Amino acid sequence: MQKDFHYYATYCAARIAGYSHREGLEIAYSAQMVDCCSRTMLLKLKGPKAAATTQLQLELADARTDLIGLQDITRIWASFHFLPYDLHAEVKHASRLYQNKYRLICKPNGVLLRDTVELAKGKGTQATGIAMHILADTWAHSYFAGTPSLVINNTNYYFYELLPGPEGYTERTVHFRHSPGAPDNPEEGIYSNSVYQGSENSIMNLGHGRAGHLPDYSFIRYKYLPAWGEYEEIIKDNPSDYFKAFCQLIYAMKYLRGVIPTFELDTYDTEAVSPWAETIRQIISKRQPIASEDWKALGEELSGQPLEDFDSEKYQDEYLLADTEAKNETFLGSFFLAAMAQKSMVTNKIFRSGNLLAGFSVDYTQKGFKGIKDYRKLIEQMREGTEK
Repeated sequence: MQKDFHYYATYCAARIAGYSHREGLEIAYSAQMVDCCSRTMLLKLKGPKAAATTQLQLELADARTDLIGLQDITRIWASFHFLPYDLHAEVKHASRLYQNKYRLICKPNGVLLRDTVELAKGKGTQATGIAMHILADTWAHSYFAGTPSLVINNTNYYFYELLPGPEGYTERTVHFRHSPGAPDNPEEGIYSNSVYQGSENSIMNLGHGRAGHLPDYSFIRYKYLPAWGEYEEIIKDNPSDYFKAFCQLIYAMKYLRGVIPTFELDTYDTEAVSPWAETIRQIISKRQPIASEDWKALGEELSGQPLEDFDSEKYQDEYLLADTEAKNETFLGSFFLAAMAQKSMVTNKIFRSGNLLAGFSVDYTQKGFKGIKDYRKLIEQMREGTEK
């Protein structure tokens, strides 16, 4: 998904869920920050590099694709953007390596989603925003995996957009091109994607790069044949999925507010959405590459207050100017700790399933630090809390 949903739509969902205007802004900011918190940004802030929740294109271009490099990439993308659906899925007559990659395929309503939402409980607006970003992406990024893999993430010529009409849907071939500087052309069905690379572990085969931005567009419906799907056609209905995602955001945030005692999978708060359902469906279905202005208008209608645009630098001075011992208490300091906790949880779950694609991991809350740099900061924070 893009800023239109992660920031503006998440704000709308937070307000419908009962959060205040200020809390909604903090949650929305944190949700969008997941797409901004790169090591480049952390280097500028002198923050913990292990808190990275994304990688810039320039960072990926320089990324190693040996075992250690691939594990680092997977820890970020599987933890925050392509949450695995079933870490124990069985694949008949498959190698262990293929099976491990297959188990990282993202879909909504997996056990790890419940773990992600429950982890955010009581941890503040930063953790809530991170969890909401991940929840939303399970819908948009379904059927792709957060690890470089040609066999999992590749697409081919069998890729069609389904265009609604008075007599049902008509099919139109999607024409992909590799032209990063050129905008997508939804009217002509021309979209940019990553360059085909026959290497299984090429960065070009990470996530939904081979499908371009199509998974991130709320209006689109398409069908294709994934390499892992045994030649079974997959139909992706984004307008329906995005509406479900929005309703699930509200339900999850009501749980995080304490209004609902437990978080159940495959549950959506359609009742709370009902007064605005038609407007929301119209925004989602409108053929436009980004719907920020429409979501912003709805957010201002919901709150009766101006909805400020996202500014990635909003909290940076507070973090930079804080004393070393006080940095964890700043807004970004809390975001960094919540991000590392999420990455630690997912990495540990992947490792405990017998899958080493995200590297070796231990449960830091039980066994402490064991040589994994990503989690050193968490151990320090845990020890500080014990000493107080």
